[in-house]
Amino acid sequence: MTASLGSGAMFDAIARRYDFVNRVISFGTDQRWRRKTVAALGIEPGARILDVATGTADLALACARAGARVTGVDPSAGMLAIGERKIAAAGLAEQVTLLAGDAQELDFGAAQFDGACMAFGIRNIPDRPRALRELARVVRPGGTIAILELTEPRNGILAAFARFHVHKVVPFLGALLSGAREYKYLQASIAAFPPPAIFAGTVAESGFADVDARPLTFGVATLFVARRP
Repeated sequence: MTASLGSGAMFDAIARRYDFVNRVISFGTDQRWRRKTVAALGIEPGARILDVATGTADLALACARAGARVTGVDPSAGMLAIGERKIAAAGLAEQVTLLAGDAQELDFGAAQFDGACMAFGIRNIPDRPRALRELARVVRPGGTIAILELTEPRNGILAAFARFHVHKVVPFLGALLSGAREYKYLQASIAAFPPPAIFAGTVAESGFADVDARPLTFGVATLFVARRP
């Protein structure tokens, strides 16, 4: 469920079976989380939406189906190639454009987008505050961002089960089904990601207001929604 890191080479290795493995290890919940992300953006017909760490374009496609014109960026050529095929198959090539790009240095002008989103990518970006400041730069005042990320539940009756799933089941199934060891990285990256309250503070410090951290599925994922003042 990762989407962007450095040059993207790590994700090129898992691109072919990325979507299939994600459905299995999340029991299909990742698609419902993306629908919530799209809903949080409040997309108006024709809105310009930037999807950062677009991966195989699942979130970009969901935004396009909601009526947006979407630009997706990701450093992984392998993931983007699969995304392009999915966009063509969906008949949405006129609404979705995919580009190679780095979240920390977006190649767009100021206030170019009405909103921006990211799914399962922010924890893999080395300089998160820089990437958030780039989002603040390219999103127009009044625009909304929605960042969906896997988080590690720390409290509640299901927290121990969720941690076991992330630390043991996810890397095992990912490696088994994809034939790649890269999924072992997943549990480490989730554990290293800051608690939602702390990351929400980072979002606020990076140029956004009205930051809301919404736990999903007992806190296994969190949807961060904020407004560009």
